Amino acid sequence: MHGDFEAQRHWMEITTHLPVSLWYFYDLEYWGLDYPPLTAYHSWFLGKLGSILDSSWFALDDSRGIENQALKVYMRATVIVSEYISYVPATTIFLRRYSQSQGVGGFAMSAALTAILMQPATILIDHGHFQYNTVMLGFFMASLSSIFSRHLLWSAAFFVAALGFKQMTLYYSPVMFAYLLGSCLTPNIRLVRLFCIGIVTLISFTLLFLPLISGCFYNYFQGLPLDELRPPTLMKSLPIQISASSRFYPVVLQSTQVIHRIFPFARGLFEDKVANFWCFVHTFYKISAVSPVFLQRLSLYFTLLSILGPCMVIGAIPRMSLLPYALATSAWGFFLFSFQVHEKSVLLPLLPMTLLLGGSQGLGKEYRAWIGWANMLGTWTLYPLLKRDGLATPYAVLALLWAYLLGIPPTSLSAYTRDPEAPEQHVSWFTTALHAGFYIVMAIWHGLELFISPPEKKPDIYPVTNALIGAIGFGICYLWCFWKLVLYSGLLGDYLSYQAGRKDQKTKLKKR
Repeated sequence: MHGDFEAQRHWMEITTHLPVSLWYFYDLEYWGLDYPPLTAYHSWFLGKLGSILDSSWFALDDSRGIENQALKVYMRATVIVSEYISYVPATTIFLRRYSQSQGVGGFAMSAALTAILMQPATILIDHGHFQYNTVMLGFFMASLSSIFSRHLLWSAAFFVAALGFKQMTLYYSPVMFAYLLGSCLTPNIRLVRLFCIGIVTLISFTLLFLPLISGCFYNYFQGLPLDELRPPTLMKSLPIQISASSRFYPVVLQSTQVIHRIFPFARGLFEDKVANFWCFVHTFYKISAVSPVFLQRLSLYFTLLSILGPCMVIGAIPRMSLLPYALATSAWGFFLFSFQVHEKSVLLPLLPMTLLLGGSQGLGKEYRAWIGWANMLGTWTLYPLLKRDGLATPYAVLALLWAYLLGIPPTSLSAYTRDPEAPEQHVSWFTTALHAGFYIVMAIWHGLELFISPPEKKPDIYPVTNALIGAIGFGICYLWCFWKLVLYSGLLGDYLSYQAGRKDQKTKLKKR
């Protein structure tokens, strides 16, 4: 239980017992708080509520490592309730609007909604490994839903809430920014709309940090000593140094500490075995020997390059129907190339990609094959983490159930076989061969991992090969999402029409 479960419990412990100004400073070596303020407020509320039931669950310091069965039930219940308050209604409302805009009927929409809410990776991470990712994803879905209902100001506010809950929402930020900016500039320039979106975003961030900053001011004027709090490196590197006696010192100290904790650049490029580009490269060339500053810059350049395409497309053509493609492409780019990626971050690219099931082609064979394969691959890359938490059986049950629901391997081949009644819906031989190769490799990997122990000299051979295969597959997912984005944006059609026009002109000139 000394994993993410204990981290979440510990945050409830410190937020309910300590002054606000100490939340991001207290005993950072033991699961120090490293998420944005909205997570802290959420932990404070759940900690206060749980303390009413049993105060020993969150007793300061004395409750560390507690394994009370009643506490486990309470904590698991908070995940379910939080999900049903935020994620489930927001996803349902969004999918209804999205499916209606795509001309999808009620039955198909309900089938897509079931598949989205039953994503195995999301359930296993939040309910098994223990996280509150669905709260963040719920705010994100509310933001998307607001766009489809043409309430852009609400969209900006909800997206700030998602960012304020978990910093991983940054995976979506460039595309959301590009879309909102593009909607203000094309087809007509709407400066008032742009100004209002900016003001709402600024107000939302202010309200997000207001309880934290005001609490720090209160603690400061109550005489709480700040000299004992070690200023973060970020504060020391500011161009203007602020004296500890200044009234602004508590604000600057707290703000820089929060940013320092949220973005832990000192931890290195990646942790553990995660299926992204850097772990892939590290397997063959030990990048840990490279300068950390150089790696940070390289990661930044690669990430910017990977998200530039989808941002340019959605900014130039801000159509709502293109948003899931652009968001999935951007999130895959972040997952593959950005700094400090965790295995569970795969939930972010998987969600917008899975939302495509609610579109006009969502339940067609091609989309079911690609979206199903991406989800099965994503869930498979989480297996080493889930196995450590004793979740091998839920992993197998949920993955197989979801595969059966979508008609994909290993429970069914219906997504890849031709239907005589709908011959136009088929999956190309290349896609079939590609996916089959991955499914076979995943099955072989599970068999070897189950029955053959790793060699003593290479104890991590199974997690490493899992990450290598996953990184290749996720790179393919990125390319597929980006290809579909460009294809349905119409840019490719315009280019082909332009090339055809040039050929016609050359033919006419030759005839003359």
